[in-house]
Amino acid sequence: MKNSGYYLQLFSLHGLIRGRNLELGRDADTGGQVKYVLELAKALGERDDINQVDLFTRLIEDKRVSPDYSEPIEFIGEKVRIVRIKCGGKRYIRKELLWRHLEEYIDKTFRFIKAENRVPDLFHGHYADAGYIALELARAFDTPFIFTGHSMGRNKRLKLLEDGLSKNKINKQYKIDTRIDTEEEIIEHADLIITSTRQEIQKQYGLYKEFNKKKQFKVIPPGIDLDIFFPYYEYHLNPETITPENKQARVTLQEELHRFWINPEKPFILALCRPDQRKNISGLIEAYGRNKDLQTVANLAVFAGIRQDISDMEENEKDVLTDMLLQMDYFDLYGKLAIPKKHNFATEVPELYRLCADSKGVFVNPALVEPFGITLIEAAACGLPIVATNDGGPVDIIANCENGILVDSRKYENIAEAIRSILFHPDLWEKYSNNGINGVKFHYSWQAHCSTAIGKLAKLLPEKTKKIEMEKAQKPSFGKRLTGTNKLMITDIDNTLIGESESMKELLQILEENSDSIAWGVATGRSLGLTLDAMTEHNIPIPDILICSVGTEIYYGPDLRMDKGWQQTISHLWKAEEIKKSLETLPFLTSQEAEGQRSHKISYFMEDDPDLFARVHQKLGEKRLRCEVIFSHGQFLDILPYRASKGKAISYLQYKYNFQKENVMVAGDSGNDEDMLVGNTYGVVVGNYSVELEKIKGRKKIYFSSKEYSAGIIDGLRKYKFI
Repeated sequence: MKNSGYYLQLFSLHGLIRGRNLELGRDADTGGQVKYVLELAKALGERDDINQVDLFTRLIEDKRVSPDYSEPIEFIGEKVRIVRIKCGGKRYIRKELLWRHLEEYIDKTFRFIKAENRVPDLFHGHYADAGYIALELARAFDTPFIFTGHSMGRNKRLKLLEDGLSKNKINKQYKIDTRIDTEEEIIEHADLIITSTRQEIQKQYGLYKEFNKKKQFKVIPPGIDLDIFFPYYEYHLNPETITPENKQARVTLQEELHRFWINPEKPFILALCRPDQRKNISGLIEAYGRNKDLQTVANLAVFAGIRQDISDMEENEKDVLTDMLLQMDYFDLYGKLAIPKKHNFATEVPELYRLCADSKGVFVNPALVEPFGITLIEAAACGLPIVATNDGGPVDIIANCENGILVDSRKYENIAEAIRSILFHPDLWEKYSNNGINGVKFHYSWQAHCSTAIGKLAKLLPEKTKKIEMEKAQKPSFGKRLTGTNKLMITDIDNTLIGESESMKELLQILEENSDSIAWGVATGRSLGLTLDAMTEHNIPIPDILICSVGTEIYYGPDLRMDKGWQQTISHLWKAEEIKKSLETLPFLTSQEAEGQRSHKISYFMEDDPDLFARVHQKLGEKRLRCEVIFSHGQFLDILPYRASKGKAISYLQYKYNFQKENVMVAGDSGNDEDMLVGNTYGVVVGNYSVELEKIKGRKKIYFSSKEYSAGIIDGLRKYKFI
């Protein structure tokens, strides 16, 4: 990969994303955002100042969906790729179930970045879940973070409450509290927030606590491909330019629609959206069903996503589609209402708009609220007048294009009257049709979007020379350090790193001189506070990594950022209160002071007696409590999550930052260093080691140095050719 031009990483985690034949409307998560991010990535990739665009999404291996979604890398342009990262298992799951898997996604993205050997110039998150991922990565690499929300949680919660759902049900189904808390954090830290409309800023972001603290919003409407969404009259003016694919799609659609309609020659009213309660399909059908004038002059076609069997769909979608069928029966709309089961987005949807415009029909978006409304722009580009909700993005679209009527979509009679006024007045139809075609060309193109966005981004992205000078002047971020070095050295502090000052100074000097190739850290039983106290006392600089509290906490220098992924990993089956209760009856255990206790570490003093150690194991076994029990220095007993220890923390770091086993060295002196010394690394035991480590003498890849303290570490570095 060449390094001239910007390298951008875009994140859109949920939904089904692929480079061709988008399955828009297949479910609630495969909507307009999927199309938005795909077209944005392609448009960015066409620019000369962009070197590479990677669109990150989730890798899915599920027989219910296409194998396309299981390809780790999909090239969709010369400089554009879809990168799929696996998290949360193999199956395709709805977005609300992904929250607890985001740390896994972040960890695996670190591996990808290291393997690519190039740090992005920008992280851009789409929607709250991917926004969190992009934010955490941007923090790790000290890189600008851009956010596009598409929709916001506080606004959604208000709408759902208005619809009668309880707070508990909303939170249980949509994880709305987690989403809103994440959005607050995103707004606080984002360098730039891109919105599609002014309404989005005031009525959605304006609901957040962090809104007034930041001035980083920019309205940049999305665009469409005008080569695909061309005007309906091109069929008559330039028939030679119409492709066989277009003609075939038109024939297929006509055959499908004519199956439903008795009088297919009439104009038709078109709606195209996901089967979601908020899209208010029922309001449109009621408007049509209660207005005999509309039924007399026009048919109705509602394309509500893609479906096979309604009974197999999610509850929200099932309810919407069932209501559609019941309304068709209640208003006796047989022969007038078409509700096709599927459509091909790439070829049939543009033809659907043109077919409707040819019939002198109307496109309707009856949603209760519409954050933007990309289908309105598509329909307008093809020459269709529009009727749309007055809540959200359509306000800006109709203000820009003057191509339709805004309505209060909660009132079905308003929808009906707006449609009627356009259908019954040919001059108004022609005015709205022409205005839409011209307005979209002027206001809504991806080229214009990207030009504005890159102009804003250029102010955030330091020039390459300034960036190099900055990194020379100060230590680069931990993300750049750990993905930019190929060797890692981890050492215990007490009686290993610390113990003899001259050799320690020599070691620190060696690490500084080799900082381009060696990252280093400490692994200790101390808490973070006590670790920093020891390092301050002995004038030790903050290392790249601090593994504290016997491997239950990982921090990164220089700003001591905690690794949230590790915390989530070790929390599995960790039952701290049950462990304390089970051991409180053992009189030979004395709880350590508060500083020794951590959220994932329970610490006691205990005599050095194998029988007492066995009784601790017995007690924990009686309650079937899975945990790690470590005894060290003849007096310290630590109870940890079963997934935690110094060694397991190092294995996690090896995986996350893609360090090969032959490029990792650990050094220690006591029993609580044993599991890291016998791990999948090179091990060094310093000459002043405790008798507890005698049992691992003679093992492969473990070197017992004759030199003590830091001198032993230096000896190991030379032994394993790290220096």
